[in-house]
Amino acid sequence: MRTVRDTSTPPTPIGERAIRRRERVVLVLACVVSFVVVLDATIVSVALPDIRVDLGYSPAALPWVVNAYTLAFAGFLLLGGRCCDVYGPRRSLAVGMALFTAAGLVCGLATSPAVLSAARAAQGLGAALSMPATLSVLTATFAEGPRRARVLGTWSAVGGIAATAGPVLGGVLTQWLGWRWVFLVNVPLGIGAVAVGLAVLAPHRRGSGGPGRLDVVGALLATSGLVAVVFAVMRSEAVGWASSSVWAVLTVGVLLLGLFPVHQARWAADPLLPPGLFRLRSVRGANVVMFLVALGFVATLIILSFHMQYVRGYTPLRAGCGFLPIGLGMMVGARTAGSLSLRLGPRRAVFAYCALGAVGLTALAASATAAAHGSYWWAVAVPGALFGLGTAAAFTPITLAATAGVPPARGGVAAGLLNTVRQVGGAVGLAVLSTIASAVTGPHGDEDRTPTPHALADGYAAALAVAAGCVAVASVMALVAMPRTTRPPTDHAPTSGA
Repeated sequence: MRTVRDTSTPPTPIGERAIRRRERVVLVLACVVSFVVVLDATIVSVALPDIRVDLGYSPAALPWVVNAYTLAFAGFLLLGGRCCDVYGPRRSLAVGMALFTAAGLVCGLATSPAVLSAARAAQGLGAALSMPATLSVLTATFAEGPRRARVLGTWSAVGGIAATAGPVLGGVLTQWLGWRWVFLVNVPLGIGAVAVGLAVLAPHRRGSGGPGRLDVVGALLATSGLVAVVFAVMRSEAVGWASSSVWAVLTVGVLLLGLFPVHQARWAADPLLPPGLFRLRSVRGANVVMFLVALGFVATLIILSFHMQYVRGYTPLRAGCGFLPIGLGMMVGARTAGSLSLRLGPRRAVFAYCALGAVGLTALAASATAAAHGSYWWAVAVPGALFGLGTAAAFTPITLAATAGVPPARGGVAAGLLNTVRQVGGAVGLAVLSTIASAVTGPHGDEDRTPTPHALADGYAAALAVAAGCVAVASVMALVAMPRTTRPPTDHAPTSGA
């Protein structure tokens, strides 16, 4: 007798393996994109002196090799998140990485400061389109629970590794191949990410991301306001807070940022930040805590780099290798954060991790005044590892809280908001803590005269102490601002697909 196959049976083992294989590819893709985006912000730091000599940058304009990327990245992240919701993660990631890669090629071939700075800004825009898509595709592919927590832990670990690998890789490339390879190294990775994204990610279903309109006015208000505020803070380091130009730019920035929520609530037909998103206490609290952690996190990496080079006298390559214990701590913290976040809950996990990070930063600040005479292992390696473990691990429960309860249709904008807060906090923190370090170091004569290592050590110690205070406040705010539990999502996220 002829039998009829039952088509209602569960997926075969081969089908399950195919799904798992696709999920692994999606995770690798998201991690590669996150890696190159974060790496590009730190890899250029050790190459700046060579770039200045070759292209003829003035001392005042040289920081814009970094700032043009950071400010464009931070300013357009909200628009990138909304593009992800409207056009889908597949298209946003492909367009963003294509722009990022093409601009990186232009950076590597640049022959003038204007071309390099403009290309760095274009890279920041490409990163802003790509980064929200990585988090959105992960939350769409992995449902809430232990697997998502582990996946986000891996994603956070990659970002931490990239941040600390930047100075090491930058030192190697600059010393052996030249500064242009600092930009060119990401080109093949970007091309591969575009190809894999187009092949693996599912096309966006029309209508699933809302009416399909972009709030360009809101994006310009947010971007212009952020750029003006951060520029004013950075400018104050050179001319002082008594300068009328600093206060004029700062006032304009604050006014633009003040108009942004008014525009979102009253005039925007399809706002970048829907008011309903802030009704979730987990979203509000997580972003407040993220801002405080970012204030101390990014600046600490730069200040430690300066401390090892200018106080301890390390070469750029040796200073980059000095970050390895910090990177190891970040990797261990991020990899173990997912399981502990599920056991304790995001609120208590953030409190514990930020407290540990604050302890490490306090120890770094206390030992910074030892200058070149203190032991590297006890002055930098051990407290740096504690700082790396605590702060990198905190990003996972913060991310879990910021995306919990957010429907998939708003996942991109929630991811964009969190990354915007992180980047803005880092930019503001770097500007503020650099100003504090310069003020404590004090005037040192003409531009060609270098302050003594002891004076620099005092300035760096003061900046690290303020960074420790920011992370400690974040620990307290986790208990105050974050809920004990997170509300389940209103829409069910699929277990696979994008």
